[in-house]
Amino acid sequence: MKIIDKIFGTHSERELKIVYPIADKIESLRDSMMALSDEDLRANTDRFKERLALGETLDDILPEAFATVREAARRVLDMEHYRVQLIGGIILHQGRIAEMRTGEGKTLVATLPSYLNALEGKGVHVVTVNDYLAKRDADQMGQVHEFLGLTVGVVLNSMTSEERRAAYNCDITYVTNNELGFDYLRDNMVIYKEQLVLRDLNYAIIDEVDSVLIDEARTPLIISGQSGKSTKLYEICDVLAKQLKRGEDVEDLSKMDAIMGIEREETGDFIVNEKDKFVTLTQEGVKKVETFFRIENLADPENIDIQNNMILALRAHNLMFRDQDYVVKDDQVLIVDEFTGRIMPGRRYSDGLHQAIEAKEHVKVKRESKTLATITFQNFFNKFEKKSGMTGTALTEEKEFRDIYGMDVIEVPTNRPVIRMDMQDAVYKTRREKLNAICDEIERAHATGQPILVGTITIEASEELSTMLRRRGIQHNVLNAKFHEMEAEIVADAGIHGAVTIATNMAGRGTDIKLDEEAREAGGLKIIGTERHEARRIDNQLRGRSGRQGDPGESRFYISLEDDLMRLFGSERMMSVFNALGVPEGEQIEHKMLTNAIEKAQMKIESNNYGIRRNLLEYDQVMNEQREIIYAERRRVLDGESMRDVIFKMATDFVENTVDMCIGDDTSNEDWDLPELNQHLLATIPIEELKTPDVRNLSKNELKQKLKEEVVKLYEAKEAEFPTQEHLREIERVVLLKSIDRKWMDHIDDMDQLRQGIGLQAYGQRDPLVEYKMTGYDMFNQMTDSISEETVRVLFHIKIEQKVEREEVAKVTGTNKDESAVKAPKKRAEKKIYPNDPCPCGSGKKYKNCHGRLA
Repeated sequence: MKIIDKIFGTHSERELKIVYPIADKIESLRDSMMALSDEDLRANTDRFKERLALGETLDDILPEAFATVREAARRVLDMEHYRVQLIGGIILHQGRIAEMRTGEGKTLVATLPSYLNALEGKGVHVVTVNDYLAKRDADQMGQVHEFLGLTVGVVLNSMTSEERRAAYNCDITYVTNNELGFDYLRDNMVIYKEQLVLRDLNYAIIDEVDSVLIDEARTPLIISGQSGKSTKLYEICDVLAKQLKRGEDVEDLSKMDAIMGIEREETGDFIVNEKDKFVTLTQEGVKKVETFFRIENLADPENIDIQNNMILALRAHNLMFRDQDYVVKDDQVLIVDEFTGRIMPGRRYSDGLHQAIEAKEHVKVKRESKTLATITFQNFFNKFEKKSGMTGTALTEEKEFRDIYGMDVIEVPTNRPVIRMDMQDAVYKTRREKLNAICDEIERAHATGQPILVGTITIEASEELSTMLRRRGIQHNVLNAKFHEMEAEIVADAGIHGAVTIATNMAGRGTDIKLDEEAREAGGLKIIGTERHEARRIDNQLRGRSGRQGDPGESRFYISLEDDLMRLFGSERMMSVFNALGVPEGEQIEHKMLTNAIEKAQMKIESNNYGIRRNLLEYDQVMNEQREIIYAERRRVLDGESMRDVIFKMATDFVENTVDMCIGDDTSNEDWDLPELNQHLLATIPIEELKTPDVRNLSKNELKQKLKEEVVKLYEAKEAEFPTQEHLREIERVVLLKSIDRKWMDHIDDMDQLRQGIGLQAYGQRDPLVEYKMTGYDMFNQMTDSISEETVRVLFHIKIEQKVEREEVAKVTGTNKDESAVKAPKKRAEKKIYPNDPCPCGSGKKYKNCHGRLA
């Protein structure tokens, strides 16, 4: 591959050669576009739409459309697209990922393909990572599109369904990845077509595409409803968790040790594995739990809840940290996004972990939830007809983008050369020495007037550093999830000479820091990283805050051998070497071996995380195929299609399956078990009971045919009871929708339970994924049979005096990445309606004469 790259250039270079002539064509139209009046420039939009209607393609009109947007941006925003931004826009239109360095104006790049693709009238979604960026971009870049006669909408977390529907119906919609995903799930839970908010998923431009499709893809989107479980057990387990003693970490046994029967001695009541994030009780711990709860054997099936809750309580105390993983605000536990440092309102950890943290922090413990709808980001974004993305850091993950999303990464050159100096990491033996060295460096640079941005991984670390700087009398701003309301103001001031800004990962995404003249003269923005992140991309994002558009700047990461990354993933041999060197306190360690070790540790974690995402996708693929079938069936019901043929098929299939179940192929009709057949059939369809004389001369197939004919006649008689055919058609839709929703929600829960225990199949030398697929397929078939049986039973027993309305099986009151609060629906009052009563549609006619819907 390297030889090919040497001869023909890299993949990006080869692809860019094809794009350059298109960019030349756009630039050649500059003067002619500048000569147009505002009205003539705006009129281009209608001309382009007409050309598309006459059969031209988007590629045909691309140069003129891009040139139109370029000129509009110059007039409206006083910003004209650079050549490299035009190139980025072409790559996005082609459904690829444009890797563009920070400060290259990616937000402005998105205006080009979003305008071009919106001309088709199918809608364009510009996806960002948070509400702040979605609103900012819609307000600023939306001016260009509105100037050209297109409509622009923005979807925010606080919006109602009506506001969302209006925003999605615009030509271009700015929205976060989470809001878009949850709206898709919610749309597949509505009971009337009018309640849908989304249009078809046509084209998505994903800003910070690596954050959305890589970092956040480890966790599926889940909408949940409340379960009936009590929350008292969480509080009881929390009390016991505080009394148990943590044992010393036990090294994993090597294969040879296991073969030789060597055992590691356990200490304490429980052991914490920080690397893989799990907790296990020791034998001593198990005894204490059994004594506390007065049970004989913790491992008994009836004690499974105590066992699970105890582990959750220990995880909450030993692996989940306040002001790092979550914050407590207004008597609530709020999750902090590990990749952006922002608070995620409404989100909850799943599987009871959130409740365990609430018990730990002594806030109100909310009820556990039951999954109602779920999807992974991988499967959701692959539903778009076309998708593209932009980011400053994607090349390291190109294989994943190509394999999972079918998108290649094209590296776009910078508008001006990057002159930022990236220094070698400064490594210290202890964390205290590292923090003192950081404060010394801030003090030195601050004295020269150089602006400084200090990047931390956690809220706790940012506040600790803030306290140390305050003691030294250094004025500074803190930007973390606790003060995200002041984000824009703090970021805008970070490039002013003499400014010191401490930020969690928040400042690393979508925020440009502009320098004043004195700051440039002082050496530009100085970046100090207080710790290496798990992913190299996040470190590069922080570095990329400095040196935008050819500005001066420098960056350096400060590391200690006590940092989590080095402690958990660094080589123990290497650590012992540096410990043995006896380095004096406060002295910086520099060694090539250290730099390599840090890179290797990060690559090890990246590889591990890719494995997690790949595994999640493989398991969700099973659910995705089933989800597609169920959601398609729901959509047919919502679209008002007649379900008559579907109901007939369900009824005749039920007869066929029941006869096959009760009567063997090789039995004569004298041996048929008619009581059993009657018992199964009559419980669902009220036909006449079969007696021996009725079937004396019939074969099995003839019996099936006889029963099917009876069922059809019975249903036709049922149809005749209703004033109009449409009344029964609506009832069919109501009953089928309710049955699908209830059974599907139970099925999701069952599949989740199956997933939890399927790993045990590996002990029997079976592939858990294969077993999951096979069992999941059988369970899905059972669920569809159950939907059919329930629907047929209800419809064959329905009477005209019943009032039938579509009803939500579960009402969603919030959305979370992991869980959400959902209230059980109130049952609508039933009211008898007789044929001579006024029709509920309000027409004033008698019910039997009215063609209004029986709703």
